[in-house]
Amino acid sequence: MTFAHFFSILGHMKDFSMVKNLFKDCFSPENLYQKIIALGRDLPPLDQKYKIPENIVKGCQSIVYLHTNMEDGKLFFHASSDALISSGLAALLIKAYNGEPPETVLQHKPTFLEDLQIYSSLTPGRSNGLASMFLRMQQDALKFLVHI
Repeated sequence: MTFAHFFSILGHMKDFSMVKNLFKDCFSPENLYQKIIALGRDLPPLDQKYKIPENIVKGCQSIVYLHTNMEDGKLFFHASSDALISSGLAALLIKAYNGEPPETVLQHKPTFLEDLQIYSSLTPGRSNGLASMFLRMQQDALKFLVHI
């Protein structure tokens, strides 16, 4: 039984339909890639004070900075990358998890990535980077959860 299947049985799956809806007009890997790049272009700039070594996501082909803060029990992610595709992948995860409590980030894998066939559209290096970004989001969520 997969992790996603287990949570769907329990009725606790996070609804990723809003994120999936962004890609409803993407019918080819090229469309998918273009959409991801567009999301990267729309990612708000990260304040320079957060572009520090501690915020670099390890495991990415490009330099990706990820800063996380928590307000009123909810996580807010901010990212920047020197590559548009990496910025777009970060934006995708941010759209899925911004404003969620730490428990949601820890308990709900980004199953929409498989549903949208994003992993299969990426090079192995980019796929690993995307997984590293989500892992970093989970690590930050755990840090905030422990310090509550």
